[in-house]
Amino acid sequence: MTNSANHHRLRFLLILGTLSATGPLSIDLYLPALPQMVSQFHTTTAMMQLSITACLLGLAVGQLISGPLSDHYGRRMPLFAGFIVFGLASLAIAFTHSVSLLIGLRFIQGLAGAAGQVLSRAVARDLFSGKALTQFYALLNSVNGLFPIIAPIIGGYMIKFVPWTGIFILLGAIGLLLAGLILLGIPETLKPEHRLTGPVFQSFLSFGTLLKQPGFFGELLITGVVYGSLFSYIAASTFIYQQLFHLSAQSFSLIYALNGLGIVIGSALPGRLTGVSTYRQLISGLGFCIVDSVALLLGAYLQWRLVTIATLIFLLVIGVGLLLTLTTAIIMGKTSENAGGASALIGLSQNAFGGISSPLVGLFGTSSLAPMAGLVLVYNLIAGGVAYHIHHQNR
Repeated sequence: MTNSANHHRLRFLLILGTLSATGPLSIDLYLPALPQMVSQFHTTTAMMQLSITACLLGLAVGQLISGPLSDHYGRRMPLFAGFIVFGLASLAIAFTHSVSLLIGLRFIQGLAGAAGQVLSRAVARDLFSGKALTQFYALLNSVNGLFPIIAPIIGGYMIKFVPWTGIFILLGAIGLLLAGLILLGIPETLKPEHRLTGPVFQSFLSFGTLLKQPGFFGELLITGVVYGSLFSYIAASTFIYQQLFHLSAQSFSLIYALNGLGIVIGSALPGRLTGVSTYRQLISGLGFCIVDSVALLLGAYLQWRLVTIATLIFLLVIGVGLLLTLTTAIIMGKTSENAGGASALIGLSQNAFGGISSPLVGLFGTSSLAPMAGLVLVYNLIAGGVAYHIHHQNR
């Protein structure tokens, strides 16, 4: 490739990676401000965690809409419309004084931002297949993983100088900027001859066709529970580190950013392990996560020190980064004409499990590490059992 072509590919990858990061942008940036928001809204921790759940549910539902529509109309315009609404919803959140309205607007924010998550995967599938697709998803998820590193650091330091509303004003500006970058830097990758034809509602029928494929539902379940384990940690992290281990918001943001680096490392691994089958990598990664989560639960009951717990969580998120890249590549590799629909089902599974994980952790309490560690272990055991079953069925 020429230097010009390499430069264009890098720019395309960075824009696409940023578009896919609506989850980290919407959640990680304001995590350090959650205790402040609980106080200012005069509400409970569980109620404020519902703002995470609302955004995740919006991301799930939004992908079910934008994915099939993109199979019918193309990728570019649904992306642009989604980020315009994402930016405006973020600005509206900054001016609300009602926790109920906050939760509602967070749902709309997720609904609109879902276009970035679902269509970044679909655009990649339009362009690549086989090992090249796995390698590109590894790069894409690595770029995506940078945002959990920088977002909490920015959020942690912002609340030292501005109220929590400043974070959502920044999100609004980011959303509108990304809408402009879509027009300037993202070409239409789904040619008219490859789009689904007929009435628009028929695009949504592709879900049934996909779910009938052998192993497809099980693989969706795996990617969902893996994502659920990640959000069990995310939902509990600010309260565990700041209340249980008494870290400041700034110290929490730094340790949270280190875990974001773990996701980057894990996401990059499948692109380098091309000599090992994706399912063998998947089962090995799940075995590693199960062992790690057992140790994490043991550490919760034995009250291990911060450095040990932080190390176990760092190893866990490396495993999660690996597994999310692998499951995305496996599922999207089975699609051709309905890549938007397949990507939407991935998003539905991931965000649905992420959404229920946040209140589950809060329901069982945030004064101990045990609820989070226990839920992560359950998720990893489910994923491991399903992966083992699918692998042996295919042999």
